[in-house]
Amino acid sequence: MADTVNAEQLRTILTQACQAIVDAKELLGEADRATGDGDHGTGMSRGFGAGLEALKDAELSTVGDAFKAVGMAVLSTSGGASGAVFGTMFRAPAKALGGEEMDAEGYAAGLEAAVEKVMARGKAEPGQKTMLDALIPAAEAARASVSEGLAASSCAAANAAEQGSEATKDMIAKVGKAKSLGERSLGHKDPGSISVSILLTTIADGIAGA
Repeated sequence: MADTVNAEQLRTILTQACQAIVDAKELLGEADRATGDGDHGTGMSRGFGAGLEALKDAELSTVGDAFKAVGMAVLSTSGGASGAVFGTMFRAPAKALGGEEMDAEGYAAGLEAAVEKVMARGKAEPGQKTMLDALIPAAEAARASVSEGLAASSCAAANAAEQGSEATKDMIAKVGKAKSLGERSLGHKDPGSISVSILLTTIADGIAGA
């Protein structure tokens, strides 16, 4: 397992993460139809499909450039609130990852930067049944396991994101389109949290195989 990944390795890893979202289009659409208007899968597939194209030719002077390329593509093509927050999630780590390699400390710092910027952009708080309920525990788990190395830290983040997404079933939506459902939103995962789980799981798998 790798304790660091360079920009070209990260290009491959993020390409796999983008493809995983494209492949999950129907799954994400079905999840969103339970609590929203059903367009999460379509929007995310469009945005991360653009991320795939952006990564092909992106100039990667730093590992942060790879995240930035995906974030810019998602922001400009995905549309809607999901496009804004997921584009922000990927653009945010760029400043924290200004070197030629990413280690466990860098990954944790990148996730923390993503949490900070997504909270500022989306005006949401933990426990409101949003993507943050997967992203925040992921960042906390990555930070808590930095000393174990990049592969272990990214795996911990992925597991925490999955558990956080599962926990959204027991939350009542407080923001977004699902808010109007009130208690009827119980029993369903937040679709944004599912996307976070898919992305971080694929990134962890990619790091483990690097």
